[in-house]
Amino acid sequence: MTRPACYPHPSAALLGSAGSHDLPLLDVLTSPVPPGLFNSPVDARHVLCLHLGDPVPVSYRAGNYERQGVRLHGQFCVVPGGSSTRWTLTQPATSLLLRLSPQILNDTAESMNLGTQNTQLAPAIHIRDPQIECIGWMMQAEDRDAYPGGRIFADSLAVALAARLFAVQSRKPATDPATGPGLPAWRLRHVIDYVEAHLDSDLTLAELAAVAGFSLSHFKTLFRQAMGMPVHCYVMERRLNRARQLMMEGKRSMTDIALETGFAHSSHLARSMRRVLGLSLAQIRGMTDHRTR
Repeated sequence: MTRPACYPHPSAALLGSAGSHDLPLLDVLTSPVPPGLFNSPVDARHVLCLHLGDPVPVSYRAGNYERQGVRLHGQFCVVPGGSSTRWTLTQPATSLLLRLSPQILNDTAESMNLGTQNTQLAPAIHIRDPQIECIGWMMQAEDRDAYPGGRIFADSLAVALAARLFAVQSRKPATDPATGPGLPAWRLRHVIDYVEAHLDSDLTLAELAAVAGFSLSHFKTLFRQAMGMPVHCYVMERRLNRARQLMMEGKRSMTDIALETGFAHSSHLARSMRRVLGLSLAQIRGMTDHRTR
């Protein structure tokens, strides 16, 4: 089946150097959806369709599951990987498509001790969940701003989305995947050293989890327990501190500093400085001028 325009291929913004063989754990697409009858193409990834804008009456069919109703802003449907869905819309609509890797879904199910019988997503429509909405809006903002948080932030959102989907589907409290002090000290040191040596790279959660020797979901929890902050926040903090040191040395251009500390360009660095450290580039330059007097 020809892929309709409202289901474009994954955004290249998060693709790694290996191209299509290195798809992100989670990506986002804001897409128009045409009126009338619409069969979605089969996709290996799990797709969440968050409705944007005015209410739209729809009919949805996935296998033997069928439902009709009015989609409201922020509501979402779940299209499991490997399945096709049939839609009937009475008017054009816009969807925010969150495409989730089966890899992270399986990893998260294992870390939550769900058992093999509960690791599959079920098709659903007209679901509303504030946490999933929040993840969707954060991914939309990342895509709009060309991913200032880097791939590791999107990876962390993928883990959070997978866990929340299972919680919503099962309606049961999840088992904590890890308790205790967090990563062993020597494994934590390996991760920290690796981060310091690769601040100029677009680090991924899977990359750091492999360094630590844990699955993605376990690593995310254990790192936070050990460091008191999420791994993506730690990486951003280290990048910004390195950038601030280089700026205060006054020997490199802002573009060079941004690239050396893992930012796409100087405007990414400037926005992150303001958001995380509460400092503008002018304020940091002022500190540099004060030191050199």
